[in-house]
This record gives sequence, C-alpha cells and structure tokens, in this order.
Amino acid sequence: MRGQAAAISASGGTAGGAVDVREVTTRYLLYGLLPSWFVPGLADWVMHRRTRIEDTAGTKESLIHSLMMAEVGIPIAATLRYEVNPALLAVQLGGAAVHEATALWDVRTAVRSDREVRPIEQHIHSFLESLPFGALASLMCLHADQVRSLLRGGRGDPDAWRLVPRRPQLSRGYIAGITAAIGACVLLPYGEELLRCRRAAKRSKKRATSDEAHWRVTKGR
Repeated sequence: MRGQAAAISASGGTAGGAVDVREVTTRYLLYGLLPSWFVPGLADWVMHRRTRIEDTAGTKESLIHSLMMAEVGIPIAATLRYEVNPALLAVQLGGAAVHEATALWDVRTAVRSDREVRPIEQHIHSFLESLPFGALASLMCLHADQVRSLLRGGRGDPDAWRLVPRRPQLSRGYIAGITAAIGACVLLPYGEELLRCRRAAKRSKKRATSDEAHWRVTKGR
C-alpha cells in the first residue's frame, strides 16, 4: 500500500511528468477550499435575510451565527500563522467539534422560532458543515507525522504543545486578500444581520411598552 501511494505521489500519471502532491494539496487548501468557503457563508446570510430572521429567531440566532464564525475563524487564523503540530491539530479538532455542536443548536433555535429553514438553506448548511472536515482531513494527510505525534501525546517533541510560527510565513498579499474576503463576506453581512436583529428587538420592545401603556390608560377610564 505504501509503495502504491509513493508511486502515485511521485508520478502524475500523464505525459506532464511528476506532480508534487504535497504542493498541489497545499495550493488547493489555500487557493481553492478556503476562498470557496465564503460562498456558502454568504448564501446562508441571504437565506436568513429572505426568511426575516429579525422577526423570528432574532438576536439569539444571529449571535449563534457569530459564535460559529469564531469557532471556524480562530482555527483558520491559527493555521495561517503557525506550523501544523499537535497543539495546532488539537485547536483544529476542538474547533470542528464545537462548531458541529453549535450548528445543531443553531438549527434547533431556528425551527423552534418558526423561522422557515428552506431546503436550499439546509443544503447550504451541508457545505458549511462538511468543509471544515474536508480541510482538516487534507491537513492531517499532509502532516501524518504530526497526527502520529498527537496520538502519542507529543512525546519526544519539545514543541508539540506550543504554537510555532510558520516558516516561511505566507505572503502579505495572500493574507491581505483573505482578510479582505473575510471582511466583505463574513464580518459585514453577519454584522449587518446582528444589527438588524437588535433594531427589530428594540422596535418590538418599544411597541410592547406602548401597547401596555395604552392598555393601562384604557383600563383606568
């Protein structure tokens, strides 16, 4: 099996010659999977807006969305900044597990609030839930030695349980591009959603207070 894997890694199987599987997989993660992650995230925000989240689940569900962004964002930021080792893998695995649990809480909150979770939104969720596991699986294949170290508790590696800065660092242009994409496709839309929900909650509270005051006046006559 190892011989077959080595043969596949060493040869592209075409007239094009050898293919560096490690480099190709890394490029796929950096320039394919990570940028494509923003598409279902933005599509999910559109579905929340169409189903008027501010009038149903409101601020609670919007805050859960913000929590899920943090659960995914922190491991991604750490991966872009630090070398893959047992400490980083633990952060990634923990983030993926907590994100999955929060995703279940999110859907339960939406359904109990009577917000319509349409089939297309459920399909979008399938991408948002599977992409972290796909990325993590690819990283673990690239760094099988670090996975083994994690399973052994990091024995024999003095740096196993500390975050080690990546060498070399990713280019400033790449980091700037990803940061801009996060701002445009995550922070701005979901910040707008949270603000919209808070404004709707304030209007609802003000309306309830006004109705109660009117009822008291009417009752006093």
